[in-house]
Amino acid sequence: MTAEVWFYHLERTGLDQALPELLEKTLQRGWKAIVRSSVPERVEHLDGWLWSYRDDSFLPHAPADEPGAGRQPILITTGFENPNAADALFLVDGAEPGDLEGYQRCVVLFDGGDEAQLGLARAQWSRVKAQGHPVSYWKQQARGWEKQA
Repeated sequence: MTAEVWFYHLERTGLDQALPELLEKTLQRGWKAIVRSSVPERVEHLDGWLWSYRDDSFLPHAPADEPGAGRQPILITTGFENPNAADALFLVDGAEPGDLEGYQRCVVLFDGGDEAQLGLARAQWSRVKAQGHPVSYWKQQARGWEKQA
């Protein structure tokens, strides 16, 4: 099965607001997730943030290097492994997708106000499309996410 690759263009909120919402929807589907960053400090930040982003909720997760992490529905990592057999891969901070075998969906989140991230997202779009993955582009609007391509 070829993974779908969805590009999410963050314009109205930052990653800290958008990612938990997308992860909640992923868990509602009965899927597991990997959040991959290219920045080790982001792993530490997200580990704390996903416990406390909302007073009435949290997302069960762990950094991938913790003992027993493979049992968690959401793992946060800088690595390319998939120890929890995740269905969805979330890429942040310009992380590369690597091999998408085994994933149903890959979600690339990028900051629309950051020229470097925009350029990287365009290059990733071209590469994954050339590899035969179905791609779509989602833009953040006032009323939520809207599919643009």
